[in-house]
Amino acid sequence: MQVIWVLMSVLACSVALVASPVSAEGLQDEVDQAATIIERFQAVPEKALPAAVLKDAQGLAIMTVIKAGFVLSGRGGKGVVVARTKNGWSGPSAIGTGGAGFGFQIGAEVTEFVIILNTDAAVQAFSQDANVALGGSLSVAAGPIGRSVEAGVMPVAAVYTYSQSQGLFAGIALEGTVIGVRNDANAAYYGRAVTPEDILSGKIRPPAGADRLRKVLAKY
Repeated sequence: MQVIWVLMSVLACSVALVASPVSAEGLQDEVDQAATIIERFQAVPEKALPAAVLKDAQGLAIMTVIKAGFVLSGRGGKGVVVARTKNGWSGPSAIGTGGAGFGFQIGAEVTEFVIILNTDAAVQAFSQDANVALGGSLSVAAGPIGRSVEAGVMPVAAVYTYSQSQGLFAGIALEGTVIGVRNDANAAYYGRAVTPEDILSGKIRPPAGADRLRKVLAKY
């Protein structure tokens, strides 16, 4: 019974973390957090997201994921995805991930992820009203780190992934991770029902609340 209770608790935690907020303020917090994550990743140039990778990126997904458990583990995370358009960066579209599994972790761990969308196909995958499975139709690899990456070098995968946890920054493979759209959060943020495709294509004007994130990304 105790094992069942732990599993139910972990699953409940994951669902709660991924559940779409019903207020615009909820997603605004995540948009602001996304800007902070990019700034935090770039704080140490020698270990930062390479400027060449960011300048070639067609889009970015930025998430905060919490993993918690005792014997059994669960994780859940929320964030946003943005895309490069002819008029600069798009407004943010809400995304989330979650799951449960077996492990030996005790306590909780918070990890920040930046997922670089290197190709138009990767952006299109996140533009659909469906889940995106990294490593399925989209090839995924741990992203290169630091200043040594030169501009114009063809990416080795459609998606590059990076993580930062407890001050440790690294490129990390996220193959098998499933990321879903949070339509309720988007509707609350934009004031009406919208599709990820409309947001990421630039058909919908980015709200003022996205200005800080777009300004941070405009450097690249």
